[in-house]
Amino acid sequence: MPFPAAILPFLADAAPAAPDAGKYWVDNLDPFLVHFPAGWFLPGIRWYGLAYIAGFLIATWLLHLYAKNNRVPLDAEGRSTLMTFMILGVLVGGRLGYCLLYRAGDFFHNPLIFFRVWEGGMASHGGFIGGIIAVWWFGRVSKLGFLRIADVVVTLVPAGLFLGRLANFANGELWGKPATVPWAVIFPKDVLTYGYPVPRHPSQLYEAALEGLFLLAYIQWRWWSTPPPGRPGSRPTGQLAGEFFIAYALVRIFCELFREPDEGITLILGLSRGTFYSFFMIAAGVGFIIASRKFQGSQRPTPR
Repeated sequence: MPFPAAILPFLADAAPAAPDAGKYWVDNLDPFLVHFPAGWFLPGIRWYGLAYIAGFLIATWLLHLYAKNNRVPLDAEGRSTLMTFMILGVLVGGRLGYCLLYRAGDFFHNPLIFFRVWEGGMASHGGFIGGIIAVWWFGRVSKLGFLRIADVVVTLVPAGLFLGRLANFANGELWGKPATVPWAVIFPKDVLTYGYPVPRHPSQLYEAALEGLFLLAYIQWRWWSTPPPGRPGSRPTGQLAGEFFIAYALVRIFCELFREPDEGITLILGLSRGTFYSFFMIAAGVGFIIASRKFQGSQRPTPR
């Protein structure tokens, strides 16, 4: 039995078996909340799109809560501007990241696939990069600084990740590896590998629990348990952003153990792309923490 299945036997791929409707739950969820009539430009309203809208609304509410408790120096206009920057950064970065990281050949052959949003395709790592650029730009425009805004923004992200992974599950996509665990799920769209669906890990739910709920609980605890910058006992500015990037990368790498690599997407150095790109996020997190220490040192008064 290969590592890591030798340590965690439930990670071992199960021998492909025909679906057993009496033993495993079948994911027949409708990915659409509303279906539009045939001939319309869009087929309907997807849960995936609603997940993004709900994630941004929760982020807006959290920013309001922070301002109400004097934890962010942003008025209503500043919070609205920050959310505008974040929405553009995440959507453009997520879509462009998907095109470059997962469909580079198709994208360079026909760049217009970027606009085919009805076909689906967003990359979380690309969304993070777009978000970082948006944070940097807003920090510069607002003169509040990149690190301080980054600490705020990372507390808003996990709720959206949670909803996005639930939407992946509703779409019946990004499923896990074959499994025989009692909670394995049959995904009807899974017919490409073996010619028929097989029971699989519901890796989307694992990611929703860890990337979403776990990180949300952790980052909110860290946010509220220490005073904001400038007050006695406050954490170094940028520390929270670094912790988030490292924590996200670690739980993503763990979840990738259960997730089936995307169809037609080659591995990198024997690793899934989600795992490979996560190592860069760890490096980014370490960079944030190092920068936070240097920033803290630069703010201390020089002894006379």
